[in-house]
Amino acid sequence: MNIDRRSFLRASAAAAILPVVASRAWGQSPSTPPIICGSGSNRFECVNDWLKPPTGMMFGDTHGVTQDKAGRIYLAQTVGAGSSPADGVCVYDANGTFLKSWGSQFAGGAHGLDLRVEDGKEFLYHCDTRRRCVEKTDLDGKVIWTATCPMESGVYEKPEAWCPTNVAFSPDGNIFVGDGYGGSFIHLFGQNGSWKKVIAKPGSAAGETSCPHGLWVDSRSGTPTLVVADRGNRRIQVLDLDGKHIAFHTDGVRMPCDMKFRDGLMLVPDLESVVTIYDDKFKPVVSLGDGHPSALRGAPREQFIPGKFVHPHDAIWLANGDILVAEWVPIGRVTLLRRTA
Repeated sequence: MNIDRRSFLRASAAAAILPVVASRAWGQSPSTPPIICGSGSNRFECVNDWLKPPTGMMFGDTHGVTQDKAGRIYLAQTVGAGSSPADGVCVYDANGTFLKSWGSQFAGGAHGLDLRVEDGKEFLYHCDTRRRCVEKTDLDGKVIWTATCPMESGVYEKPEAWCPTNVAFSPDGNIFVGDGYGGSFIHLFGQNGSWKKVIAKPGSAAGETSCPHGLWVDSRSGTPTLVVADRGNRRIQVLDLDGKHIAFHTDGVRMPCDMKFRDGLMLVPDLESVVTIYDDKFKPVVSLGDGHPSALRGAPREQFIPGKFVHPHDAIWLANGDILVAEWVPIGRVTLLRRTA
C-alpha cells in the first residue's frame, strides 16, 4: 500500500526488549496451562482470535479497535473476499459476542478507528485509506461529516496524495490527523471537519515525520502534548500542540503503529511483531507476545504461532484493564490479553 509497508516486508530489524513467557499453544486442551505473557503486575493470558466474524463474513486486515461507555467493542476491518455482508465495522459486546455490523463504505479501506465523547454523546472517527478520507459517525454508523484532502493547505498537488491513517483529539475539541500513507503531514482539523493548519511536515529532522501512522494527546504531565508513532523514522516523537518538537524516544521502538494511555502507562502496538507497555518516562515496562521476526503475514491461520504476534496494528485497554490487539494480517486476527496479575 505504501513504501513503508513494502520496505518492512523486505527486511527485518533485530530488536528485543523483555522476555515473553508462553506455556502452551492456544486451542490445546484446557487441562494444559494457558499461554501467559508479560511479567510482574503486567501478566496476561493470551487468547488469540477472541473476536470472530459471524457466519458468512470473513475478516480482511483487522486494523482498528475502540470501546464505548456501554462496553461495546468496535472493530474496523477491510473485509475478506467473498464476505457477506461486506461491512467494514463489526460491533461486539464486552464479552466478545458479535452484535451487528455496518459501514459497507469502509470495505477495503477501514483503518484508524477512535471514539470521542462530545457534549455527552459518543462519536466514532474513521480513517478510510481506500476513499482517502476521515469520516465521523454516530455509534450506529450514521455519517455526520466526511473530510477529504485539504487542498487549501497548499501542500498537495492532487487529492490522491493524501491518505489519513489515524486521528487524535485535542483538549479544545479540534482533531489532529496523521497523513501516514500520503505525504506524511500532520494536520489540525476543527470538530466540524474543517481544515485549520499544518502541524508537522515530512522528513527526519526534529518536528518532521515519516509515516505518522498513529498519534494521541498525552496529558499525563499536566501539559498536553501530541505523541506521534513516527513509524517511517522508527521512533516515537513528542510535539507540543502547535507542532514544536519536544523529544524523540527510541528505547524498545521498532515500527510503532499507535498508542493509548491508561494509569500513567502507554500501550504501543508495534508492526514488528510485539505490543509494548511504556512508563511515563517512555521506558519499556514489558513486551507482550513478541514474535519477531515474523514472516507470517500471508500464511494460513494454522501456521500462526499461538501467543506470538505477527503484525500488531492497533491495541486498546478495555474498560476492565484487559488489552485487545488487532493485527495487520489479510485474514484478520484479534487477540485478547486477559489480565491475570
